[in-house]
Amino acid sequence: MTDRKKSRCTARFPLASTARLSLTLLAGLLASTAGFAAPPSAAEALKLTPVQADVRYEQVPTEELSTCVVRDIDIKGWTGWEVASGDGTVLRRFADTNADNKIDLWCYFNQGIEVYRDIDGNYNRSPDQYRWLGTEGTRWGLDENEDGKIDLWKRISAEEVTAELVRALGEADPVRFTRLLATPGDLTNAGVSADAAERLVDRMKRAAADFTGLAKRQTTIGPETQWVQFAAPAPAVIPSGTDGATSDLVVYENVVAMYETKKTPGQLLVGSMIQVGDAWRLVGLPSIGTDGEPVAQSAGVFLSPGLSSGGTGALGSPADDATQRLVATLEKLDQQLLTAGDSDASKLHAARADVVERLIAAAGNKLDRETWTRQLVDTVSVATQSGKYPEGLARLAKVSATYCEGNETLAAYADYQTIATEYVTRQTKDADFEKVQTWYLESLEKFVKRYPRTNESAQAMLQLALSKEFEDKEREALGYYKTVATEFTGTDMGKKAAGAVRRLESIGKPVELQGKTIGGDAFQLSKYRGRPVVLHYWATWCEPCKQDMVLLRRLQARYKSVGLTLVGINVDASRADAEGFLKANPLTWVQLFEEGGLESSPLSNAFGVQTLPTMMLIDKQGNMARHNVRAAELDAEIEKIVK
Repeated sequence: MTDRKKSRCTARFPLASTARLSLTLLAGLLASTAGFAAPPSAAEALKLTPVQADVRYEQVPTEELSTCVVRDIDIKGWTGWEVASGDGTVLRRFADTNADNKIDLWCYFNQGIEVYRDIDGNYNRSPDQYRWLGTEGTRWGLDENEDGKIDLWKRISAEEVTAELVRALGEADPVRFTRLLATPGDLTNAGVSADAAERLVDRMKRAAADFTGLAKRQTTIGPETQWVQFAAPAPAVIPSGTDGATSDLVVYENVVAMYETKKTPGQLLVGSMIQVGDAWRLVGLPSIGTDGEPVAQSAGVFLSPGLSSGGTGALGSPADDATQRLVATLEKLDQQLLTAGDSDASKLHAARADVVERLIAAAGNKLDRETWTRQLVDTVSVATQSGKYPEGLARLAKVSATYCEGNETLAAYADYQTIATEYVTRQTKDADFEKVQTWYLESLEKFVKRYPRTNESAQAMLQLALSKEFEDKEREALGYYKTVATEFTGTDMGKKAAGAVRRLESIGKPVELQGKTIGGDAFQLSKYRGRPVVLHYWATWCEPCKQDMVLLRRLQARYKSVGLTLVGINVDASRADAEGFLKANPLTWVQLFEEGGLESSPLSNAFGVQTLPTMMLIDKQGNMARHNVRAAELDAEIEKIVK
């Protein structure tokens, strides 16, 4: 990395009003190469800022402006200019795409990648479209009255909808929320039947009317809140013809947005969503757990059992009165749980579980029965682990035998969640951790023998393999890892296991790791051959990882003469968390980051990393010297390979 790149900084959330002023001042200047004898200076061009605020794009420090250059665009059919850094990296691009001698495209880059553009789609010298690109996502907003505010999302992913929803709540902005809701036209275009559309429109009208009250009542999401992650079961397709649908409908049910406020995590139950063309839309009001508590999931809109004879919720015919009353009772209990104190929570959770069990019994088909059974397991498990429903463990233990007969997949799910829940509840202050751990591992071994080919069995084997690694029983660990890698090829668990096999079998062999730095640059481990390398997997929530950084600084200085190279690999779920930490605690070695966190990031899967901190030591020849070296051993191990 050059010195110039080291000193670059990224501007986050510049004011939209400033952008409007800049557009006005520079519109004439940035017309086209045909209309002016000389292009603007780099300093003048770099004054321009995006109309939309939430864009991370590259800015150049004042002392480096003199190194930047302005050059003609070399794109067929376009005229205009682009600004590049001294090393040739594109920073901005201003283009006339219709040969009218007026700029209609204002493009912003980060690390050479275009991440955002303002678009003058009607060629009147004022942007009316805003697109996020590259590493900034997929959003495409339309501004019909050209006031700098998005009126409609032409393209937006389900993940980005939930992020927008968190921002809308944090800013108590009903307009921002309303534009996320499906419109009657959206429902027609998606192929929703007229009767179902009418019910959904009523639901969304209530949501729009109730949003302001919800935003005022809730106290867990504010302007400083950061969206962290999207969580949902797999999307579902409701085939054309089902209950009058004129097209295949692609939907999500029980969507949850994970967020963080001042380092305190929380969950926002977004509910149901429907895909309309290239955009996803909400169809109701979200729910928020008190003080960040997990929120209980209720019936969905499109695929909920009990709401129609076919199990398609709002898209089907009215359900029988008894089922409707049970669903209404369930929703009432969910609302009461949001504000219930500890003394009432246990009774409410028990009552809720009673209602779900009655819905299981009333289910008219296998799919509905399985859906309600999974909800029973999920909600009782969360309530029990949180300490709100101590009696829930006994209830969970009966689910498999009572409701899962003949359904091995469902039985495995119920039993695995029961083991996980009991493991948490056994870890009291006075518990003997060694005995608890022994019980847990024995339970997982029995589980794997009973359900050898289920997804939960793969998860159990990964846990068992990790425990064998801690015990230095690598042969046994490899056995579990190889089974998962072979039997679950293509899944996240299979990729994780394959990476672990690669790591455990790598001693004395050359290893490679490719990815992206947190700044977006390409990284290749093999380019560091000739130097010893330490790979350090870390996350901002891992305190021992931060302690390791102090040690790594000392070792870097001590072994400077032999070229010791440190490579940090961050596995936070949120890039913003890693960026914030590194800004406050600058490190002198390269940092890698790719989306997916510890669970599914390509960087963590590459070596099957499941726990933190994890460090590996590579010798000068690029061979693996230690595939899991502890901090206390690191100095001595480096000494061995540099002699």
